[in-house]
Amino acid sequence: MKTRSILLVLIFLIPVIGFSQDLEMVDYISPFNDDVAAVKKGSSWAFIDDNGMIVVDFRKDFVISNKDKIKYPIFNDGRSLIQLKKKGITYFGYIDKSGKVAIEPQFLNATNFQEGHAIVLELVKQNVGTNELLEKPLVSYDYFEAVINTDGEIVSYLVEKPIHITLDKEYIRKPPPLTCKLLSKNLIAKQNKDRTWSVRKIE
Repeated sequence: MKTRSILLVLIFLIPVIGFSQDLEMVDYISPFNDDVAAVKKGSSWAFIDDNGMIVVDFRKDFVISNKDKIKYPIFNDGRSLIQLKKKGITYFGYIDKSGKVAIEPQFLNATNFQEGHAIVLELVKQNVGTNELLEKPLVSYDYFEAVINTDGEIVSYLVEKPIHITLDKEYIRKPPPLTCKLLSKNLIAKQNKDRTWSVRKIE
């Protein structure tokens, strides 16, 4: 009798457990990309796998991409773009499919990954002296446009000279523009000052 009661409980409990995994009352579900789909609820996004299970929980720091004229966050090469504001300035980084930060938000701009590469604006800080009255170091900031791999390592620099920038929210009200775009695993296109484009290999 006891065994039968346990079986009856399990028979009724299993469907309830299965049903509790269903996703309800969401505002939008994107097409699948990189084996996951973005799901929107209010102003937050999450990702589900092909079983409908949430693999990355709802959060508000995803960077929204414009894919096929629809806007939603995406994963490519196991990485999704996130953003973090520090002192009014937005920095970009990446998370993996477990929801953990794979590359810390540190770039002034960044693209989604494509065939193992992404283009970023790497910020570089340099000490240029000391303010003797305040006894504080004087610093200067520049950025480089570069290609990184999925570990966040620089693969190639895309500009010969760094671009100087004033690291202040009054001067950086939106991310500095990228001048390059990925064409393939080995090629990038760079926009010239006259608005023409040049194609070069990723070294």
